[in-house]
Amino acid sequence: MSEAAHTTPVRPPASEEHRAEALRRVNRSPGQHWGLFLEWAKSFTIAIVLFLFVRTFLVEAFKIPSGSMEKTLLVGDFLLVNKLVYGAEVPFTGKHLPAIRHPQRGDVVVFQWPLDPTKNFVKRLVGVPGDTLMMRDGDLWVNAVRQRERYVQHSEPPEVDPTAEEFKWQKDYLVRTAEAVVLHTPSRNNWGPLVVPKDKYFVLGDNRDNSLDSRYWQFVPDSLIRGRPMFVYYSYDPDSLDRMSWLTRIRWTRIGERVR
Repeated sequence: MSEAAHTTPVRPPASEEHRAEALRRVNRSPGQHWGLFLEWAKSFTIAIVLFLFVRTFLVEAFKIPSGSMEKTLLVGDFLLVNKLVYGAEVPFTGKHLPAIRHPQRGDVVVFQWPLDPTKNFVKRLVGVPGDTLMMRDGDLWVNAVRQRERYVQHSEPPEVDPTAEEFKWQKDYLVRTAEAVVLHTPSRNNWGPLVVPKDKYFVLGDNRDNSLDSRYWQFVPDSLIRGRPMFVYYSYDPDSLDRMSWLTRIRWTRIGERVR
């Protein structure tokens, strides 16, 4: 019986293009590898610088951690904030770029908390310098005009009106009227009238019965205003035991919603 012949498969000849590429790889010097690394490092550095520039002077992302602005903003909303509109702060200088416009009544603003500037708050600006503000039975009055605030919600009955030591600061800013003398003990829903000082603002949360705001810790200096939220770019319901709630509990209807 004849023995089976063993044959070696024949490879097709390499093309000239493949040969040239192989020669380039073999002949590539260490200096060329270093040049490629430098090009990559340069591109990466430029990207980081651009990111920091945009974040510092143009737009920054913020997350809503509390319910003080419900129903306007919900816990789990992620916002893009326009920092240029009020004049972004130049790092390490304490100075600001020229503002496009000054904060106005009704603006939702992001600012550094006066009691701890490392924390950022989001509230609605209701009083600008020179305004006379007061609250009666939960209704806000600005310059003797009762405000119709469509965005406000109350979570407690009107008769629930707590007082606290934090409110006593208001006495130093009271307009000396007979009405102010009667309301000698300011409370959450009844205080003022008081005048907003120069270069400062008065802010309140839209969820009026559940908001730590200017009623408790005075005015916000204009130097602490950081920007104005533009829209919600992402939102999810955090009230879930699901570890993947950030993915499974997305509020699709809120994505892209403008902040007003």
